[in-house]
Amino acid sequence: MGKMKKITAAAMAAAMAMSMIAAPVSAEEEKKTIKITWWGGQSRHDYTQKILDLYMEEHPDIVFEAAPSGWDGYFEKLSTQTASGSMPDIVQMDYLYITTYAKNGSVTDLQPYMDNGTIDVSNIDENLLATGKSNGIMAGAVLSSGFNAFGYNPDVLAEAGVEEPTNDWTWSDFIEMATKVKETTGKWGTSSDPVLDTNDFHYWVRQHGEQLFSDDNKSLGYEDDAILASFLQMWKDLMDAGICPNPDEYAQISTLGQEASPIVTGDGAFISERNNYAAKLSGVNDKLKVVLPPLSDDSDTKGLWMKPGMFFSIAETSEVKDECAEFINWFINSEEANEIMMAERGVPASSAVRDYMIENCELNQQQKDMFELMTEATDYCGETPAPDPVGIAEVNEALKNIGNSVFYGQVTPEEGAAQFREEANEILERNN
Repeated sequence: MGKMKKITAAAMAAAMAMSMIAAPVSAEEEKKTIKITWWGGQSRHDYTQKILDLYMEEHPDIVFEAAPSGWDGYFEKLSTQTASGSMPDIVQMDYLYITTYAKNGSVTDLQPYMDNGTIDVSNIDENLLATGKSNGIMAGAVLSSGFNAFGYNPDVLAEAGVEEPTNDWTWSDFIEMATKVKETTGKWGTSSDPVLDTNDFHYWVRQHGEQLFSDDNKSLGYEDDAILASFLQMWKDLMDAGICPNPDEYAQISTLGQEASPIVTGDGAFISERNNYAAKLSGVNDKLKVVLPPLSDDSDTKGLWMKPGMFFSIAETSEVKDECAEFINWFINSEEANEIMMAERGVPASSAVRDYMIENCELNQQQKDMFELMTEATDYCGETPAPDPVGIAEVNEALKNIGNSVFYGQVTPEEGAAQFREEANEILERNN
């Protein structure tokens, strides 16, 4: 009997061992969570979630925690998260800020993942790919390419009896068109915040044959304060005439979100934006169009530049870096993902994906126009500047505060330009 018990016990032990080998680890133990954040409008939020769902379906071991946001306040929140050690694993990163995050050591060097093929960049132009390099590391994987542009509502222009702009229009043309829209329809001629960040002013500086920042990033790169004074004066005149919202009016408009902004709803004509503006809002209004930003009235200098649309960066604090890199590779190169995205984040960085979309996807008119405008824009583009320096968030804030003071008549454009130089130089010297 004792012998029988031993045999039975051994058999049971063997059975248990086999069952432990056969039984999978619980789903919860297997899954790895990737926290991801990005900015955009509701349509971007919706399709990005679809992309995440598809990836989780194909990779059952991955769970995403998504934290989408609008552009306003995005980097302020990210800065707070970074300081507290709670930066999401994958962060949608902008060219304005990539140097800051590379220099403070908060993002991972992606070069090893590119070198070993985890992130396949073989179909990305080397110059475009290099825009992700900063402070000696590959701080971000570029997702798309783009440039400054003006979006417009052709129905509003038609209502005002204004012909649609062409790529060779000038700032004088823009002011004349926007003024006529206001005078004939009562609608906004343009609905932009020209000092939301330095993008619009950067374009203006380049049109004057100068650069916004010095080569060593320790000061502004232009010497003549009349450049900023003229920029602020132009926008102040538009606001004083009711053609463009003043800062308080724009703040109210911005709470509506992109999908309900005046250009989309037919309550305004122009907006300073990006080349993917009409494409990303085509699901809300399929009549919107995009044109290159106005040319200088006085110079042939090429102010425009090809800019990375955005990047994905991986937090240095992430415990799932390998999994993040695998997802980024799929996001950039997957035909399935890009069919869902439909170039809403800009013209895809991968030439293979671009070719696939042109040949196989049913692009709407706005998407076709975006690809075509990308080709046309090359004739108007100069050299791409280096990423913005550390301290850019402070510089942006200084421009915004000083610009608003000018717009409300608290200081003159000349006084504001001098004040900006003093504040910007102090910020840049302190940070770089």
